[in-house]
Amino acid sequence: MIAAFEQTGAILNGHFQLNSGRHSDRYLEKFNLLQWPEQTEVVCKSMAAGSAGTNPQTIAGPTTGGILLAYEIGRQLGKRGIFAERAEAGGRAFQRDFHLDPGERVLVVDDVLTSGASIRDTIDAVKAAGGVVVGVSVMVDRSQGRANFDVPFFAATEIEMPSYEPAECALCKQGVPLEVR
Repeated sequence: MIAAFEQTGAILNGHFQLNSGRHSDRYLEKFNLLQWPEQTEVVCKSMAAGSAGTNPQTIAGPTTGGILLAYEIGRQLGKRGIFAERAEAGGRAFQRDFHLDPGERVLVVDDVLTSGASIRDTIDAVKAAGGVVVGVSVMVDRSQGRANFDVPFFAATEIEMPSYEPAECALCKQGVPLEVR
């Protein structure tokens, strides 16, 4: 699986501020991979196979990378793929006339797991819409096993990419320019 990320130039080295606000010397630019249908299919095939036992009725992901993943995993499992967008009141919500039936079984998918905030927001959106989260699947787990969603979890691959609070970042202390991602 790592080969797909390397072939597409998705693994970058430098000094990055992640969406979580943490800093890292490596960054996974998921869209370098997701722009290529063949590579996306390979990763999603692994995610779908690893999560098929959850027997979902719908696949849901957060914007933005989760849109492509929900669609492709839904296609592979013969299910619909929907996405949760940032809500004005905070968190995420299903918009664009997406809805869930009461008790509908939903697999939540996302691209790169670092802190799990996007996944938790999507889980909250599923619950608020009346659905039941039956599992979580990600392209890459970079949480080093720290994330727990209280449902079956599958990662297509794990990449060790330590991240740091800004006050603890050695690259900041060395004055290395920060790239916000």
